[in-house]
This record gives sequence, structure tokens and C-alpha cells, in this order.
Amino acid sequence: MDMGRIKLQSGIKATEEEPEDCDTSESNRATFVCIINAEAGTVLAVMRRNVRWGLHYMSSDDQLDHFLIHSLKALRKQIFLWQQPWHSINPALYLQPFLDVIRSDETGAPITGVALLSVYKIITLDVIDQNTVNVGDSMESVVDAVMSCRFEVTDPASEEVVLMRILQVLLACMKSSASIMLSNQHVCTIVNTCFRIVHQAGSKSELLQRISRHTMHELVRCIFSHLPDVENTSRALVNGVTTVKQESGDLDNDYAFGSTETDNGNGNSELGGQASSVSFGSNASTGLAAIAENAIGAGSGKDSLPFDLHLMTVPYGVPCMVEIFHFLCSLLNVVEHIGIAPSSNTISFYEDVPLFALGLINSAIELGGPSINRHPRLLSLVWDELFSNLMQFGLSMSPLILSMVCSIVLNLYHHLRTELKLQLEAFFSCVILRHAQGKYGASYQQQEVALEALVDFCRQKTFMVEMYANLDCDITCSNVFENLTNLLSKSAIPMNCSLSGMHILALDGLIAVIQGMVERIGNGSVSSEPDPVNIEEYTPFWTVKCDNYSDPNQWVPFVHQRKYIKRRITIGADHFNRDPKKGLEFLQGAHLLPDKLDPQSVACFFRYTAGLDKNLIGDFLGSHDEFSIQVLHEFAGTFDFEDMSLDTALRLFLQTFRLPGESQKIQRVLEAFSERYYEQSPQVLANKDAALLLSYSLILLNTDRHNVQVKKKMTEEGFIRNNRHINGGNDLPREFLSQLYHSICKNEIRITPEQGFGFPEMTPSRWIDLMHKSKRTAPFIVSDSRAYLDHDMFAIMSGATIDAISVVFDHAELEDVYQTCIDGFLAVAKISACHHFEDALDAVVESLCKFTTLLNLSSVEESVLDFGDDAKAMTATVTVFTIANRYGDYIRTGWRNILDCILRLYKLGLLPARVASDAGQESEVSADPVHGKAITNSLPSVHMQSMGTPRRYAGLMGRFSHLLSLDTEEPILQPTEQLAAHQRTLQTIQECHVGSLFTESKFLQAESLLQLAKALIWASGHPQKGNSLPEEEDTAVICLELLIAITLNNRDRILLLWKGVYEHIANIVQSNVMPCALLEKAVFGLLRICQRLLPYKENLADELLQSLQLVLKLDARVADAYCEQITQELSRLVKANATHIRSLMGWHTITSLLSITARHPEAAEAGFDALSFIMSDGYHLLPANYILCVDAARQFAESYLGQAERSMHAVDLMGSSVDCLARWLQDAKEAMGEESAKLSQDIGEMWLRLVEGLQKVCLDQREEVRNHALLSLQKCLSVVDGINLPHGLCLQCFDLIFTMLDDLLEIAQGRHKDYRNMEGTLIIAVKLLSKMFLQLLPELAQLTTFCKLWVGVLRRMEKYQKVKVKGKKNEILQEMVPELLKNMLLVMKSWGVLVQRSALGGDSLWELTWLHVNNIAPSLKAEVFPDQDREQSHHKPGETGYVP
Repeated sequence: MDMGRIKLQSGIKATEEEPEDCDTSESNRATFVCIINAEAGTVLAVMRRNVRWGLHYMSSDDQLDHFLIHSLKALRKQIFLWQQPWHSINPALYLQPFLDVIRSDETGAPITGVALLSVYKIITLDVIDQNTVNVGDSMESVVDAVMSCRFEVTDPASEEVVLMRILQVLLACMKSSASIMLSNQHVCTIVNTCFRIVHQAGSKSELLQRISRHTMHELVRCIFSHLPDVENTSRALVNGVTTVKQESGDLDNDYAFGSTETDNGNGNSELGGQASSVSFGSNASTGLAAIAENAIGAGSGKDSLPFDLHLMTVPYGVPCMVEIFHFLCSLLNVVEHIGIAPSSNTISFYEDVPLFALGLINSAIELGGPSINRHPRLLSLVWDELFSNLMQFGLSMSPLILSMVCSIVLNLYHHLRTELKLQLEAFFSCVILRHAQGKYGASYQQQEVALEALVDFCRQKTFMVEMYANLDCDITCSNVFENLTNLLSKSAIPMNCSLSGMHILALDGLIAVIQGMVERIGNGSVSSEPDPVNIEEYTPFWTVKCDNYSDPNQWVPFVHQRKYIKRRITIGADHFNRDPKKGLEFLQGAHLLPDKLDPQSVACFFRYTAGLDKNLIGDFLGSHDEFSIQVLHEFAGTFDFEDMSLDTALRLFLQTFRLPGESQKIQRVLEAFSERYYEQSPQVLANKDAALLLSYSLILLNTDRHNVQVKKKMTEEGFIRNNRHINGGNDLPREFLSQLYHSICKNEIRITPEQGFGFPEMTPSRWIDLMHKSKRTAPFIVSDSRAYLDHDMFAIMSGATIDAISVVFDHAELEDVYQTCIDGFLAVAKISACHHFEDALDAVVESLCKFTTLLNLSSVEESVLDFGDDAKAMTATVTVFTIANRYGDYIRTGWRNILDCILRLYKLGLLPARVASDAGQESEVSADPVHGKAITNSLPSVHMQSMGTPRRYAGLMGRFSHLLSLDTEEPILQPTEQLAAHQRTLQTIQECHVGSLFTESKFLQAESLLQLAKALIWASGHPQKGNSLPEEEDTAVICLELLIAITLNNRDRILLLWKGVYEHIANIVQSNVMPCALLEKAVFGLLRICQRLLPYKENLADELLQSLQLVLKLDARVADAYCEQITQELSRLVKANATHIRSLMGWHTITSLLSITARHPEAAEAGFDALSFIMSDGYHLLPANYILCVDAARQFAESYLGQAERSMHAVDLMGSSVDCLARWLQDAKEAMGEESAKLSQDIGEMWLRLVEGLQKVCLDQREEVRNHALLSLQKCLSVVDGINLPHGLCLQCFDLIFTMLDDLLEIAQGRHKDYRNMEGTLIIAVKLLSKMFLQLLPELAQLTTFCKLWVGVLRRMEKYQKVKVKGKKNEILQEMVPELLKNMLLVMKSWGVLVQRSALGGDSLWELTWLHVNNIAPSLKAEVFPDQDREQSHHKPGETGYVP
């Protein structure tokens, strides 16, 4: 029997357990004795003042004292004689005299009041605790005495004093440490007494009314504060049939309470007996008076589960709390059951009673809420009766009541949400959403209260998560989270009105939800986009369960699956409403219905899918085909009609579809309903036919009573008469039929139910259905602080939330309002980035950019001043750049909006010419006035002139100077304010850190970086062939500068950017035919990119260098204007990256550009410097670039620009390059292999190209260049032995030499004025011919064409000997040619090349040799072959060729 009682408080112990000092204990006991003695004396003194009691002292001595006076005197006499410990003294000994006074009907109000005050003082002394002897009986005697209080009423004031004293004593009893010894019955008595005083105070003073209500609240709080200490009451319930009313019937007199009044104004007031009319006569108290008749002691109602009578007499616990709580809930039914007098203040009454009851209930839940879940009786009351009343009063017209209801629900959510899943759904759908939308006649105050309540819920960190997980993701529940967020979004947007507190309140709710998501991001476990759900086979969707609803690893995937199913079903419902067949086919394709439809699956689809057209459902269920009939019976089987009245069941059944109009269909539907109803509720009905007939009768009655066209309405007697003998031949109970009749008359059965996804009113039948569903619904999922579902939730609410914040920000005028919006923007941005919602982040950026006002066109000065004066615009600007810097990884199209703002700031002169550094050339830095960081000025100063502040926009400091230097006589409009505006503008721009967007772009994710580059290209526009406006060109220039900056900052990801960057630069180059800043930036930017990236991107080197061919495509005027600067940049590129250029294509581009500079006066020096760097010492010469470099050097050698020394230097470069050929050939021989053999062949070709180049220079007009080229050519020919030229190349080489000799001879004979001192050149040339012939003689002698080649040599020597320069022969040539020829003949003789092979004259070489030699020097034959006969004798006949 200890179950259900309060545990004894361990802190209160008996006196002997805590021995005190004897002196202290004695002192305390003396104090108690004195206090009690004084109180007894006080009561006696007051009694003596009364005429009635004073007569006893004036009477004869032999008359005895009245027993009341005697007991008080005896107490004063005995109390000083008690020596035992105080806790061992029975409290009845010192309490009983006072209690007798209280009970006596002979005492007046003053005496009773003083006695009550004395009892109050004694109780509050805490001398009575649970260790005191007979404490239980003593405490109960106090309560009984107060309940039996009787006194004479002399005046209203004294009566109110007594009533207040009663309240004090009762409250003191409950707050006393000994209160736990009170029985359940006595606690109920205390609360009941207090409530009756509350009722009686309705006709008394305001003070008594307030004190009585306050005491009631304190009692409830005191009682339910002990609920956490109460043990489980599972065994405290009995299944007896005796109701509480019956059990406590004998105590009714104890609970009765009232007063009587005599004709002369005096009377008796008593607690007990029958209540008279005097104290209850006020109309304002009608409600409470009626309730008082059904107070706690009168029973707990028909539905209450009775307690064992013995439990009501043991120390109090759950039984009394259940009774009290049930009584408080019953107070809410007063509106239904009490009639209001016409003169009553209806609104006041409707507010007063429910508010009082709701306040008490709220107090009980606040203190006992967490423990209610452990006590089934209390939980059952909350689960059904309380919540149904809350739903009813939630629709009250009183904002006060609505506010209190919302507070109670919020408390219930905190403490019992796991048990109130569907109740919470109903509350939000049928109360909050209906009120807050204002579509159902709700006043502005109701809307505001509902919205405030919703915002309070939103501030609970896990509320929206749990609504989404438990309701939005439940197939059978509505989308509460989605509906609430949509409501908040719509409520935050002013529609054709100014911004009000309601709009800001709704915005606070939205931002509270968003901030909750932000906090969960900080808690870790941020979920990316969930894995897509794939249903591969059919599973009945209404049976999907989770193995563990408390394990996130299981319930999170389960929730995702349910939401996916719900969405697919919703789509299927939409298809079904347009074409039922296609709708079912769609669901079959989604594996939500079986491939072969079965009745159960279709029935469950109809039953559990929201948004279906109920007309279509009714037609389907009423069809006569076999499958539809089976579906109908399965559909009826989904309802739970157990313990439900027939009319309620019928209402519930018919609200799920529209009853067809055809009688046959109606019959089929009602047959299925009747069969199901009789199966579950057969108590009254004899068979299912009886249920069918009665259902038909109810439908007819409903039509009769609620159809306006029916004039003569059916009476109750008529209804009963119509239903005779339908119950298996017998009549149904008259009370049963009467109840059905009145139910239908009072509440129509709606044959045409509400359609769609609206928020229906909570009818009794819907509530009953909800109670049945609550027993079967899935467990409530409690979410922790992790972001398990935030991705899906944010996807639903992001768009509407951003729109709402934007609109409110647009309308906001107060700083705290738009600062709230800014916090919302930042929160949305953070969530968008963390959950990868690029579209949402772009929307935030786009919205904020509009509010910067930078995009509004106006004059420069006005724009800057307006911007500096607009705090909201400056805040928006800082915010958008803050978002860009923090979350740039996830910005996509938003970069365009950001760039629009940057360009506008640039045009206003608020940004420097360069807003970004390119993270290179750190030595060339300049201060960035925007954000204090160093930026690189990597372009040469010669072409940076055009990149200053825009031509049409003076700098900001320039405008300051202009402002401050104005003549003092000119009117100045508040210069201090303008200066302050400019300072604010500067500060704002500094806080934006614009440059960081580009300097830190190397940290951007690839997709974001690519979008940034595309945005820069897009923002550049398309300036075409000089036709663009100056403003457009400036925009294009700054965009290109930024594009180049991010390209250089992202060299590791150049492959990502290169295509777009190159195409953009190419477009600029091809679109401009005149020099301009944009073209200049494009060309030099391209060179910078190549220069900086070549060392890092060898795989991209060819593409980078090939891009430089754009320079070759420049218009002649453009090329001429920038040639020198281009060459300087190209020189830097070559010197820095020569070792990284390996391919033929790359070198072709470089040498082509260098070759062009040879013809440009200003660029030639830099170009030749670069070429010299490549060719000097052969360090950077490669087989891939050798021929190209030689050709470029030839062009410099042939160029007449500058001094001849440069040409001669170029010739030296060509000549010295032959050493590289020899080295490469040696390396190739050592390496061996196919590649080496190919390289050897290629080297011969290179040598021949070198000879060809030098041969061309040998024809130069300048003597020193010409002669120097011949000497260099001679040097090249001198190393031919080491090259081992193929025979073909040897012949080609001689062809070149012959051509050169012929050309020189022609020039010498042609009297060209530009050619001077040709004699010296001819001398060098003929020497070159002789040396080359002798050097190559071994190889040439083996050729079949040697004779022809030799004849060619002889002919040219003959011509050179006989040449006339300026009309006369040259003596030196005449002497030198024979000598050279003699030497050649001797060598040929010594090598056996020139010998007479036949005496018969068949030796052509011999004969041709002497034929030509005789023309030059006839004596040479004798000198070379003095003894021809003897010489021939040493050779065998027939030998030919060279013998080594």
C-alpha cells in the first residue's frame, strides 16, 4: 500500500536522531510553550469581549465555565507542566481547544478568526513534523475542524477575515513538513474547500477574491511539486466498480460549504450543511457555483478509473493528484454545461472560469510535468481530456485564453511530447495554423497570440526537427514543419501595408529556426545531402517500421525513407486526382503499390493519403465491380470503432470520402460500415443488419434536420418510432435512440467532407479517431543537437525564408530590425554553405546586393553621399562581402551580383585601380588603401598609366580636396556632414575586404572559382572595335585585371581556368584594331600569365606559348604601339623560363615574336637581348629550337636597325652555335639507339640550315657584316669533319656556296653603289671555296658527281681570277687564284684523286681539269706533274678513285 505515496523526506528526522544541546532544546521548548500560552490567552481575551461570553464571568460563582473557556484555561494550566520532549507530546493536546472554538457555532466571527490565526501560528512554527506523536490524526483533525467551521456573521468584513484565515490555515497545513501525513481524502478536502471559498468570494471584496485564487494556485503548486517524489502507481489502481462518487458519498457533508443570513442581517456562516442563497446569489459566480456542486468530493466523472477506497485514507500521493487534476480539467467543461443568465457578462465569464482553471492546470504541469509520464492515470487525463479541452479553448475568441492554452501546450511539449505526438499535430493544425492564418474569422489579437506561441515553440532548439521527423516524415500525418515555416514566411511579408510587429514577430520565428540549424552545425555531424532512397521492390508503405527509434544510425535513414515515400505518394495522389488509373499506375511504377493490385494496398492508399479527391474515392468505393467491393471492405477494416457510438463512427467514416449519390452505392458503403461497426461494438446492436438500418436512419435524420428545403422536421418520437423492431425484431433502448437523435440534431454529419490539405476544425469524432490512432502511431523520435535532418529541412524552407528576410529588410527602418535581418542572412548563408545549397547562397547574395544601393544609377558625388548616409545600405554591403569571403566556395551565379557591386565601387572611386594582388613579385608592392594589405603592381609602369582611376571618376580623396579647397565665399552645404559621410563610406569599404576575394581565390573550390572567372568575363561585356563607351571599356579593363589576378593566384588549377581566360583575351585582341587600355591589358596580361605559369605547368607550356600567337595577330597599328613593351615582357619571359620551354611549337612562337622585333627600331634591342640569352654559349639551344634561333639570328644579322655591331654579334651567335651541333653529335654517338641515329641525321640538317643562313648574310651590303659572315661560314665549314655529313648534304652545301659565289661575283660586276670594297669579299670567298673543297675532298672524291662538282669549282676560280671590279681586274685575285688552285691540285695529286687513268684520252676528270686549269694558269700542269710519264708508270691501269 506504499505505492503511490510520497516518500518520507529524509531531511526531516526525529529529535532523538539529532540530539541537541540540552540548553538549546529547553530554550526552544520554553518558547513554544509561551507562544501557545499567549495564543490561548488571546482567544480568551477576545471571547471575554463578547457579550455572550462575558456574562459567564458576571454570573454567580457557582456557575461553571463554558467548556470552550474551560478547555483553554486547562491548556494554559497544563502546558507548563509538560516536561517530556516536544515531539513526544500529542499535538491534539494543545490544538484541540482552538479547534473546538473553530467548530463551535456559538462563537462569532472575531473569535473564530482569532482561533484560526492561533492554529496558523502553531502550524507555521514547524513544531509538528512527521516524527511527532499522532501527527497524522492531528493534521487531519485540523482539516476537519476547519471544514466544520461555524460562526455568527456580524458584519461582511469579519466574515471575509474568517474566510482568509481558513485559507491561511489550509495552505499552512499543505506547506507544513507534516503535510505528507495527510490522507488523499483530506488533501482533496483542502482543495475543495479552497475552491468553494473562491466561489463564495465572487460576491465579496476584491481582496478576498484575489487571496482565495492565489491560495488555490499555491495549493496546486504545493501538491504537484511533490509528484516527482511519488513512486509508481501501477499497483495503486483497482478494477472495482465503485466510483469515487460512491466511495466518498459519506463525505459530501464535509465538503459542503455555505452560509445563512437572518432577517436582521446577522446569521450563521458555516462550513458544512446545505449552502444557502445568500453567499451564492451573485450572477458573476454562477459558473463557479455550478461547478462547486460537482466539486472534487462529488466524484471524478463517469470516465474516471476508480481508486481503492483505502487508498484515499492513506498518506497522500497520486490518487489525490489524479482527483484534483481531473477536477481542474472538468472546470474547462463549464461552458458546455452551464447556462448563462441574460444579464451576465458573457465575455467576462467565458474568460474568467477557463482562465482560472487553465492557470491551475498550468501550475500543476509546470511542477509535475516531468513525472506525469510515470503515472498512467495522470498521463491519461493529459492525453485525452485535458488536450481535448485545450483544443476546444484554443479556438476561443479570447486572446487571454488562447495565450494560456499555448503556454500549457508549450509545457506539455517540454515534459510529455513523446506521449503527445498526434495531439501536438492536431494543436498546430487546428489551432495555431487556423488562428495565425486569419482565414477563419480570427481577430488580429488572436493571430498575434497564435504567432507569439509559434515563435516560442520555434525558439526551442529541437522543436522543428522533431516536428519534421515525427510528422512531416510520417505518411499518416500532415506536414506540420512545412506548414509552420510557410506560415511564418508569409506572415513576415507585409502585403500592401507597412511593417508591423506581427511581421517582425514572424521573422523572429523564422530566424530562430535558422539559428537552431546554425547551432547544430557547431555541434558537428553536419549531414551532407542524404543518399538517395531507392525502393526496388514493393513493401506496404503503411507497415514500414524502424528497429530502434532512439538510435540515430537507424531512425535517420528510416525518416529519409518515409519522407521519400510520402513525397512519391503525394505525387501519386496528384496523378490520381486527374486520372485514377494513371495515379495507381504511377504508384505501381514507384513500387508503392504491388504490380498486381490487391484490395488492401489500394484501401490503405485511400485511407492514409492526404490530398486525394474524396469524390473520386467515394465513386471508387461505391462501384459494383468485385475489386472495388473488396477494396471497400478493406477500407472499412482500417477503422477502429471500438467503444465508439454509432453516430461518431459514422461521422468518422464519412469524413474520409464523399458519400455517393446513388442509392445502390450508398447501400454498399453502409453495408461495409455496418459490418465493421458491429464487429467491434456489438454491445447494443443484435446484428449487422441492425447497424445497417440504424445507419440508414441516421443518414435520413441528418438530411431531414439540416436540409433547409425540408420544412417539417422529424421529431424525437418520430425517429424512435421509425426505428422500432430493427434490433433483431426487438426495439433498441429509448435512451440510446434519444441520444443519437440529439447528437444528430446538434451536430450535422457532413456528407460532403472537406477537401484538400486545409486545416480542419477538430470535431468530437475526429478527436476520438485521433485517440485511436495515437495508440497505433509510431513512437516519438526525440532529436538531439546534431544536424541529422537539417539538410532536408533547409531545402524546404530556404526559398521562402530568404524571401521573407529580404522583404522585411527592404521595409525595415529601425536598426534593430534590419540588424535582425542581417543576422538571418548570415545564418542562411552559413547553412547554405555547410549543407551545399549553392542556389540558396546565390539568392542571399543577389538579395543583399540589391540593398547595397550601389546598383542604382546616379551621379558619382550623390551616390557616395547617399551611400554614406544610408546605414542599411552600408550594412548590406559589408554583409554581402563578408558572406563572399567566408562562404565563397559555394557561390555560383552570385558572383555576378558581387562583381556588379565591385564595379560600381570602382566607378565611384572607392576602390584603388587594382583591388587584388596576384600573389607574385612580392618585391613590387604598394599599399592597398582598401584593406591594408599589400598588392602587387607587376605590370611595367609604361603600360600601367592607363590603369589608374577611371578617366571620368575623380578619386575620393580628390573630392575631399576639392571640397575643402572651395572658396569660402561659395555656399557650402554642411561640409562636416559630407565629410562624415565620406569617412563612413571609407570605413565601410575597408570592412568589406574586397581584395581578399581575389587574393584568397586560391582557396576557393574548383566550381566556385570557375564561376567567378565566368562572372568576370560576363561582367566585362563585349566591347567591339572601339565602338564601346568609355565606361564600358573601364569596366572591361578592371574585370580583365581581376581575371588575370585570379588566374595567377590559381596556377595549380590553371587547367580549370585557361580555356575561358584565353578565349576572353583572344576575343579582345581580335575585336580591337586600335590601341586602347583594354587591349593593352589583354596583351600584357597574357604575357604575365605565361611568364608566371611556365615554371609550374610544363604540361601546359605548349598551350601557354601557343596563346602568344595572339600577339602575332595584332593589328599593325596596335603591334607598332606596344612592340617595345611586348618585347620587354617577352625578354623577361625568356630569361625566366627558357629552361621550361621544350617543344618545337613553343619555341616557334617565341622566335617568331623575336624575329618581328628585328624590324622594329625600339624593340630590336630587347628582342636581340632575349635571343642572345638563348644562343650565347649554347646553354639554351636545343635541337627543338636550333633552326628557329638560327633563322631569328639571321634576321637580326640582316637588319639594318642599329649599329653593324649588332648584326656582327648575330653572325657570331650563328657561327658559335656550330659547337652545339658537334656536342650534340658526340652525345648521340655515346647514347646510341634509334633516337640517336635520328638526331645525327637532324644535326646534319641543322648544319645545312646554319650554312644557308650564313650564306644569305654573306650577301649583306655592309662590308664588315658581309666579310664577318664569310669568316663565320668558314668556321662552320671547318668543323664539318666532326659532323660526318651525308653525301647529299655535302652537295647541297656546295650548291649553296656556288650560289653565294655567283651572287657575290654578280654584285661585284654590277657596280652596286651600296656595296663597297667587294674585292676583299671576293678574296675571302674564293679562299672559303678552296678550304671547303680541300676539307671535303675525301668524301667528295667518292661521289659519282665529283667530276661535275670539280668542274664547278674550276669555273668559279676562273671567273674570280678574271673578274673586273669597277672595270679593272684585281691583282690580288689574279695572283691568289693560281696559288689556291695549285694547292688544290697538289692535294688532289697526293690523295690520288687527280691522276691520268688512260692514255687513250678516255679520262674525263683529267682532261677537264687541265682544260680549265690552262685557262687560269697554263704552267700549273708542269709544276704539279713535272714528269707525267714516270708518274703514270707507278699506277696500275684501271684504278680509279681515292686510295688512302
